[in-house]
Amino acid sequence: MTAHAAPPALWPAPYATGAVDATVQVPGSKSVTNRALVLASLAAEPGWLRRPLRSRDTLLMAAALRAMGVGIEETVSSSSAAAAGAADSGEAWRVIPAGLHGPATVDVGNAGTVMRFLPPVATLADGPIRFDGDPRCYERPLHGVIGALRALGARIDDDGRGALPMTVFGGGALDGGPVEIDASSSSQFVSALLLSGPRFNQGVQVRHVGSAVPSMPHIRMTVDMLRHAGAQVDTPESGGEPDVWRVTPGALLGLDLTVEPDLSNAQPFLAAALVTGGRVLIPDWPAHTTQPGDRLREIFTEMGGSCRLTDQGLEFTGSGRVHGIDADLSEVGELTPGIAAVAALADSPSVLRGVAHLRLHETDRLAALTREINGLGGEVAETEDGLRISPRTLRGGTFHTYDDHRMATAGAVLGLAVKDVDIENVATTAKTLPDFPALWTGMLGN
Repeated sequence: MTAHAAPPALWPAPYATGAVDATVQVPGSKSVTNRALVLASLAAEPGWLRRPLRSRDTLLMAAALRAMGVGIEETVSSSSAAAAGAADSGEAWRVIPAGLHGPATVDVGNAGTVMRFLPPVATLADGPIRFDGDPRCYERPLHGVIGALRALGARIDDDGRGALPMTVFGGGALDGGPVEIDASSSSQFVSALLLSGPRFNQGVQVRHVGSAVPSMPHIRMTVDMLRHAGAQVDTPESGGEPDVWRVTPGALLGLDLTVEPDLSNAQPFLAAALVTGGRVLIPDWPAHTTQPGDRLREIFTEMGGSCRLTDQGLEFTGSGRVHGIDADLSEVGELTPGIAAVAALADSPSVLRGVAHLRLHETDRLAALTREINGLGGEVAETEDGLRISPRTLRGGTFHTYDDHRMATAGAVLGLAVKDVDIENVATTAKTLPDFPALWTGMLGN
C-alpha cells in the first residue's frame, strides 16, 4: 500500500467582531536580509546584519552561503529582544567572508532570491555548486540568469531547461563585462548580476532588452545596498543609458546594517485596520526606503483609510468604508494578493493592472486569486495583465494557498469580514513571516 502525506491542516481564519486596535511588530525585510547576506559574503572584511529576518527564505540563503564556505554566526540578545517586544529584535548575524568553494549542494526551496542571486556567486567558487529545490522552483523562470552567466563566461549544466535543477561549475572567478538580458519576467535577473558584479574581473554592464521590467523598486533597493557596501553603480536614474546598469569591479566593504521591518509583510495588518475600520500601528516604519511596500500608504489611503508617520512608526486608520481602486501595480506586484482581498470587500469595483508576471511567482497568483475568491462567492476575472474585481457578498469556505505565503495572508484578510473561512496550509507564511497566526490572533486580542 502506498503511503500518502496527510493534507495540510485547515486554519480557521479569525472573524473580527469589531474594529481592531493594535500595535504589530513586523519582522525584518526578506528582500533586504537576503541581499545583505550576499553582499556581506562577497565583502573584503567581516560584517554584521542586525535584526535580520529569520524565515524559510532567509535561512535557505544563509545555509546555501555556508555550504559554499561563508561563515555566518548567529547571536541573540534575549534582554534587548524582550525590551523591544519582538523575538528577533536582539538578533545579529556576523558574516565572515571566505574563499568560496565546492562541491556543494544548494537547496533553494521556492525562494526566488536564492535561486537567482546565488548562481552568479557560484561562478566565483572553486568547484561545482548544484542547485535544487521544491518542485515549483523547476517551473519558475531562470533562463535570464543562466543565459547571461554563460555569455559572461560561466559553465552551467541545466540540461537545456533554462530552469532548475542545475550545476554551476565555478572557476574561482568570472570575467564579466557587458551582457544583454530580458528581465521582463523578473527584476531579480538584473539584481542577481549586479550583486556579484563588483567581484567579476571586469565588473558587469547589464542591458535589459524586452518589455518593461516589473518590480523596479527592487532593483533600486539592490543599487542602494551596493552603494552602501562601497560599490560604484551607474543607473538610468543617475544619468546613464535607459535600461542599462553598470557596476565597476572593486572590493566591497563589510556591512553593518540594521534591517528594516518588511513593509510588504505589514500589508495584512494594515488591511485589517482598513477592513474593520480600526487602527494599527507598525513600529519603526522608515521615513525613507526603497521597499515596494511603502506604496501601501498611498494605495490603502485611496481605498478608504488614512495614515500618519510618527516617531513611533506608521499609524493606519480605517474609515469604516472600503473603496475600489484602479491601480497599476507593475512596480509592486507582490502587494497584489492583499489588495485583491481588500478589493473583494469594497463598495465598488476594482481593476488591478500591470501584473502579468505574477503568473510566474510562487504560484500563478492571478489564477489562484480568481479561483479562491470566486470559490467564496466573489466575482473576479483575469485580464491580460491583472484582475477585474466586482464586490459580491462572500460566504465561508476553504481558501487554498498553493504553498504561497501571500495567498495565505490574503485569505486571512477575507476571514476578518467573512465568517467560517478556513485557510489551507497557513504554515506556508513561514516563508517570509514567521509566527503569522500568532501575530494575527494577537492583533485581534484573541
